[in-house]
Amino acid sequence: MVHKLDLNQVLKRHEKNIVTLELAMISKFIFNNQYILNELPQCDKDLLERVMQSKKYVKNQTVFTEGTLPTGIFYIQSGKVKKYKVDNDGREQIIYIYNSGEFFGYTAILSEEAYGDTAVVIENSVISFIAKDDFFNVLNNSVVFSRLLLKCLSHEFSVVANLMAVLSQRTVRERVALSLLILHDKYKTSDDQRDIFITLSRGDLAKMVGTVNETLARVLHDFKNENLIWMEGRKIQLINFQQLIHIANFY
Repeated sequence: MVHKLDLNQVLKRHEKNIVTLELAMISKFIFNNQYILNELPQCDKDLLERVMQSKKYVKNQTVFTEGTLPTGIFYIQSGKVKKYKVDNDGREQIIYIYNSGEFFGYTAILSEEAYGDTAVVIENSVISFIAKDDFFNVLNNSVVFSRLLLKCLSHEFSVVANLMAVLSQRTVRERVALSLLILHDKYKTSDDQRDIFITLSRGDLAKMVGTVNETLARVLHDFKNENLIWMEGRKIQLINFQQLIHIANFY
């Protein structure tokens, strides 16, 4: 009996390790630069924080619009921002969702081009603005900041390429599973999986998946019936990670 119990514990640990490894593999679809501020030398961090001008944004407020010229970059103190493009038919495709602690909007500044997408807050947020001159001053005087930003640019390009490939090659069911796994990471505030609730609107989730609301609703209903997720109102909680990872088929 003891041996059987020990074997069950080993199997459970093994399954948990597999899920942890597979969730780590999903990082190729997740862009996260929250480490930048933490890895900066204190003097560079102080300089950057001194030039930040914070502003409160209400849900659905636009931060910048595709085609406009950038005058600085942004840092999310709290809240979330969606980045999206509009196709020729007027349909919105959410490319990415930024979380608190992340910088965004620096690609256009560095390339000296207009914004290639639109950024809108999806929940009440506090966002800091760093003016162009201040940004370049820190960039020119901090080797570490330059290196970290270059690393982020490279990873962001890779993430967007991977996401675009998924949108064009995967089924809706696969895309919904992958999007839920990505959002689970974005809404994570602790290591306790039971405390993580995705509260993105169904409309925005459909735009992230690249489908219509009705199709999304059917897939979510199926996932709920298969005990893969729990839903109440707008809230979604992931239950069976291993099966969702299998459905997402992102290997």
